[in-house]
Amino acid sequence: MEKTLNFAVIGLGGRGTSLLTSVLLPLCKSENLRVTAVCDVYEDRTVHAADKVAEAGFSRPATYTDYKEAVKHPGLDAVIVSSAWESHIEIAIAAMKAGLYTAMEVGGAYSVEDCWQLVHTYEETGRHCMLLENCCYGNEELAVLNMYRQGLLGEVVHCSGGYHHDLRGEIINGKEWRHYRLRNYINRNCDNYPTHEFGPIAKLLDINNGNRIVTLNSFASSSKSMHEFAVSERGADSPLGKTEFKQGDIVTTVIKCQKGQTIVLTLDTTLHRNYSRGFTVRGTKGSYFEDGRYFCIDDASDYKFNPKKFWGNADDVIEEFKHDIWKNHTACDDHGGMDWLVISAFVESVKKDIRPPIDTYDAATYMCITALSEQSITLGGSTVFVPDFTRSKWYRRNDIAYDATYNLDRVEPFAELYQY
Repeated sequence: MEKTLNFAVIGLGGRGTSLLTSVLLPLCKSENLRVTAVCDVYEDRTVHAADKVAEAGFSRPATYTDYKEAVKHPGLDAVIVSSAWESHIEIAIAAMKAGLYTAMEVGGAYSVEDCWQLVHTYEETGRHCMLLENCCYGNEELAVLNMYRQGLLGEVVHCSGGYHHDLRGEIINGKEWRHYRLRNYINRNCDNYPTHEFGPIAKLLDINNGNRIVTLNSFASSSKSMHEFAVSERGADSPLGKTEFKQGDIVTTVIKCQKGQTIVLTLDTTLHRNYSRGFTVRGTKGSYFEDGRYFCIDDASDYKFNPKKFWGNADDVIEEFKHDIWKNHTACDDHGGMDWLVISAFVESVKKDIRPPIDTYDAATYMCITALSEQSITLGGSTVFVPDFTRSKWYRRNDIAYDATYNLDRVEPFAELYQY
């Protein structure tokens, strides 16, 4: 009989509760999983989460307010970390040292040293840490990846993306909602949320598996909008109305890759606009533009979509080139299916005891963009070098689970040369 896997969820704000109720508990009904422990610094959140587990028909989990105790819960196999940004790496390291397979929600790192500590912990313990970058499993992102790997876009030379999301209402209510964004926008100036746009680009450009990012330059506009919004919402004489926000309204980060590609990332969360991740891929034979929702490729004659119709043709093309991961995917969640897929990928990795598709080296690489962007902005946009967290394994990986259902990497063309 298949062993029952016992999970803990640490961090039960909006994100952690969403993952628990819309993905993990439904998976418990179809997979041999159980949630046996929940943890948050706020006790009422742990009680609410435990209630949800019990309401779903499972035994009520143990509740903790100290993650150091939660990771010691008897019989645990894996932990999902969905706490505030500042504590992601700290908690993940504690879980790995406790022998647990670990999944960590997205957000930027606060120092490059934190990223190295994550890598050191993996290499010392052998316990994997998966970054839960759900956008790597977006339907459109995977369709573009599929087209690229079929050669339809040619050689990709440039990609861009952004976290374009008006979050002023969420930020301003940080104290009332017990949300961490407010303190970050007051105290930091960086690309604080780079992984949604960078993750899919990194997989497409084979970052850490045949390619790597080498340098980064980051620039921040002035910070105006949050102050005006605080005055409008709370009044000029209120504490927030008198607060100086350091976070620039627009942060632009330019990255150069080992194999010559460039990447532009944009943080855009405090000005008026629609939601978009701005995913853009520019190849020698074709391109994709999320904003405008269109593809254009040189050789479109054999495909169902009209090559002359650019604007708005994305739905037809995405359906035509739907990735295998999405072909039989029907489950829904709070993010249209991406959460289900990324958690399913983590569960598969735990069950098979294999390297996860977005592994510890990826987590360190993606998250360090925040810390490095903060450095570059402080230095007036100066070039900063990106560490090679793989220690030169990036061009000779031999630990990737290529046959896993949710694998996102491709076999590097000369991989057979690097097996020794």
